[in-house]
Amino acid sequence: MGQRILLVEDEPGLVLTLTDRLTTEGYQVETAFDAPTALARASQESFDLILLDVMLPGGSGFDVCRDLRQRGLKLPIIILTARGQVIDKVLGLKIGADDYITKPFESLELLARIEVQLRRRVSPELSRDRYLFGNVQVDFRRAEVHRDNEIVELSAKEFKLLRYLIEHRGAALSRNELLDEVWGYDSAVTTRTVDVHIAGLRQKLEANQRHPQFILTIHGVGYKFRA
Repeated sequence: MGQRILLVEDEPGLVLTLTDRLTTEGYQVETAFDAPTALARASQESFDLILLDVMLPGGSGFDVCRDLRQRGLKLPIIILTARGQVIDKVLGLKIGADDYITKPFESLELLARIEVQLRRRVSPELSRDRYLFGNVQVDFRRAEVHRDNEIVELSAKEFKLLRYLIEHRGAALSRNELLDEVWGYDSAVTTRTVDVHIAGLRQKLEANQRHPQFILTIHGVGYKFRA
């Protein structure tokens, strides 16, 4: 499955055109047609990039961008707008947008800008000893986790579980596999223990534990870490 893009645009024709082109290029495209929906989906789901129109029903794309940055989301945001004034471009960049493209634009230019932003995000690791996702930084050497620059207290098993999820990010991991690798083959604990520890990690690391962005449930299988 390709990288996941949230397209926030209220013009049906443009939504259809961009969705078709991006899908053809291998991206998975989700859509939002107004500001409140865009803010909710971007906060609760996992995306690799957002294409964000400025003029939206229910609010401004600038407001959505600013609110997402204030919530700690670090994924790339490209502003789409019919406005061409320099002041609007400056405002978009100041509130946290990574790039800005003015309508009408050539699809090849947009694709190039998307590729540039995604290349910068290909490897979220800060180094071999640290890993960054959202507003969370994991320091493997020190066995420390920080969220919004504040330390998060994890138990030894929670940290080991988090590390295993990160090291196997993108893979669907069964509860039995997590039990074997984190608790050990001879452990007397049950799969319910995995669920309890996953719930603990979500409570401490997710912005909305009922709609997790990073530690996802794969129904009938187990869990997957996506960042």
